[in-house]
Amino acid sequence: MIAGEGAARLLPWTGAGGKPCYLVGDGTGRLSRVADSIESVQLGMAEDLLDHAADMLADDGATVVQVRFLAARLAEALRDVHRVAESRGARLPVPAYDDPDGWP
Repeated sequence: MIAGEGAARLLPWTGAGGKPCYLVGDGTGRLSRVADSIESVQLGMAEDLLDHAADMLADDGATVVQVRFLAARLAEALRDVHRVAESRGARLPVPAYDDPDGWP
């Protein structure tokens, strides 16, 4: 059985006031596919931003304003990626063993 099967899935967006949004279902519906697509976009954007950050930080001409803007965008991307990781981690299969150290 999957850990999140029938449980609430953390969605990759927030609701009013920045509160987390959840979906209860089997993971096969339209909203689940939309969430999967948005997660994919968020991860791709984070990867692109990391490439941009590497380029900017290698440029001695980058201004303080540019670096602060970059830091703000990196924080947003990290928040998104963390949410995706938390959501996906909650849906991983539960190990079949009982040993807390992970050994069968």
